[in-house]
Amino acid sequence: MTALSQRQSEILNLARASGRVMVDELARRFEVSAQTIRKDLNDLCDQRSLTRIHGGAIIASGVENLAYEARRFVAAEEKRAIGAAAAAQIPNGCSLFINIGTTTEEVASALTAHHELLVITNNLNVAMQLYKYPRIEVIVAGGTVRRADGAVIGSTAISLIGQFKVDYAIIGASAIDEEGALLDFDYREVQAAQAIIANARSVMLVADSTKLRRSAPVRIAHLSQIQTFVTDEALPPSLQTICEAHGIEVIEALPRLADELDDTAA
Repeated sequence: MTALSQRQSEILNLARASGRVMVDELARRFEVSAQTIRKDLNDLCDQRSLTRIHGGAIIASGVENLAYEARRFVAAEEKRAIGAAAAAQIPNGCSLFINIGTTTEEVASALTAHHELLVITNNLNVAMQLYKYPRIEVIVAGGTVRRADGAVIGSTAISLIGQFKVDYAIIGASAIDEEGALLDFDYREVQAAQAIIANARSVMLVADSTKLRRSAPVRIAHLSQIQTFVTDEALPPSLQTICEAHGIEVIEALPRLADELDDTAA
């Protein structure tokens, strides 16, 4: 492995602290050109320390997820757009599961104007967002609370999920591979997600495009098991093919302009 320069080491430390780094911000911080920063990021990506995203990079991951607070900063604008687009697909007067994750929490935030909803969740952050709205009834799964992010996991949570049959499930994933596998890091969280999928009439996946450049070790499900995929931009051809073959509705919440994509590629 090639030794890192002092600037690259500092960039890596910044990424570890906040979850992501952006080209323009780094260029100003180090008083160098954006092109120089892009080269630094590319070198760090070549060493698999970082993963490129639009306008910057995030910490690469394979067997361990980013810290919860750091994940809030990754693709924050994209997640908000996805949350709004997903909530727009949910009618009033329905029941739904909302799973663990920073993107599913953005969906919950966008549902506050809805009415006559029944929301079952194993995400304490979702419950705290929605319980105060009188037109939304919230049921929280019981069980062990994961301190890192407020997730409720374990057999008790799975048992409660299994007592419902809801109209919609809102799920996330930490990674999606090119074959359409939805992946995560904690097998206990995955078991809850699988129960949610099994007990919903329609499953909506909410995941930004950075998830297509990550990996995780535990399989949740396959893309063919969902009905709607809300993401921020166009899918790569392999996933487009899967969605078309299985009649999955794909919603692009924040499509990129052609010149922005060209700039990213450059």
